[in-house]
Amino acid sequence: MSRRSPSLWSQLPQSCQAPCDRYKHACCSHGGQVYVLGGREKHSLRDFWRYSVVHNQWTELDCSSEAAPEELEEHSMVVHQGFIYVFGGMMDSAYTHWKSALWVFDIGKEQWVHWQGMRSSSQNQMPVNRKGHSAVMFSSTMYIYGGYIDMRGSSQEFWSFDFDTMLWSLLHSAQGGDGPGPRHNHSAISHLDNMYLYGGLRGLREQKDLWRWSSTRHTWSCLKTLSGPSRLLGHSAVVYRDNMLLFGGGESLGTPSNCLWRYSFTSQTWEKLTALPGSSPPSRIHHCCVGLGPSYQSKTGTCSPTATIKNSLENSKLRPFKNKCFPVSPCQGTEGAIELETFSSVKGKSLIELGIYCNGLKGKDTQRIGNCLTFENQEASSKQWEGEESLVGSEESITDHLPDLLLVLGGNSKSVHTAISVWHMTLTDF
Repeated sequence: MSRRSPSLWSQLPQSCQAPCDRYKHACCSHGGQVYVLGGREKHSLRDFWRYSVVHNQWTELDCSSEAAPEELEEHSMVVHQGFIYVFGGMMDSAYTHWKSALWVFDIGKEQWVHWQGMRSSSQNQMPVNRKGHSAVMFSSTMYIYGGYIDMRGSSQEFWSFDFDTMLWSLLHSAQGGDGPGPRHNHSAISHLDNMYLYGGLRGLREQKDLWRWSSTRHTWSCLKTLSGPSRLLGHSAVVYRDNMLLFGGGESLGTPSNCLWRYSFTSQTWEKLTALPGSSPPSRIHHCCVGLGPSYQSKTGTCSPTATIKNSLENSKLRPFKNKCFPVSPCQGTEGAIELETFSSVKGKSLIELGIYCNGLKGKDTQRIGNCLTFENQEASSKQWEGEESLVGSEESITDHLPDLLLVLGGNSKSVHTAISVWHMTLTDF
């Protein structure tokens, strides 16, 4: 039986220091920070930003060095061991001196770095520039599927990039007739030993099929369901516990959707999630979604250092957050208001208190900034994170203690010279 999981949506107001609104950009998260690169407003953009979730604050990072990418659209970004890897999205690959459209950003040093392996090599095959592809991670390997290649159209190439050896490999299993075929503007996520791919464009035709690829058997299977999302392109997908959440997209750029779907990996069924009264999700296409908090951490077959830190913290007595949503009593506000209860104490000192309100209510002990995600004593809390050795073995441990939130960034193709739109969503009764 389907289980109702209403969603709570709120928009975070952005300051003048925020990047402009955009679509066809790429983003990723690391250590409680969200990184946004490129995309398109009226024209292609060459800028790089870091967003602090705790402080609701943007910082522009340098993107002008020789090692930095040029203007990019419909590219991909993944994080591995303190480095961001950006692939594809160049406007015209014929004019670049790089054979492979791959760039690397050192998060710790806050700078783009040259990787000599990107230059042409007769011994190693490499994927050419493309747009609208997908990139997922399994342990220390990145997998790239499909994309749109100039003059060649939609591609069904399936590439892997090993971060240990820094070598590309073309997986020939995707070249037969047993996979999704040529595809771009689709979504893809990794969960345990499988990759799940949904929708996108096959040539000029929108798709509504769901595929699963096994990283152990290297085989594809099409998952048949009785219901589910419609034909979509430019949508986003994230892993949430043992589910895939799929948001937005549309059949064309002019018809964005605001539907939120849940696919259960266990029951292999779809459920359309409703929004709480007074909470209206935005219609978005070619946007970015980032899941923050322990429930959004992708699970793969290989145990990672982040997972080890998380398990250690779960076994300790330190519980910086209690991710529990509950309705506010009628005397506190309007019907339909939801507050996310989060408490924390380490050595007697409060870390972060978070309040979410769909009707702009003000809690007893929180500071309200309009109708958005708020944190109490932000400066002191960030210093406390840096000073606690028991909690901060690495920046990823901050992510383990963030509340479960889904951020939707940009995706509004009609906005001009306005700050990027940032929405957050919380699931209740899940």
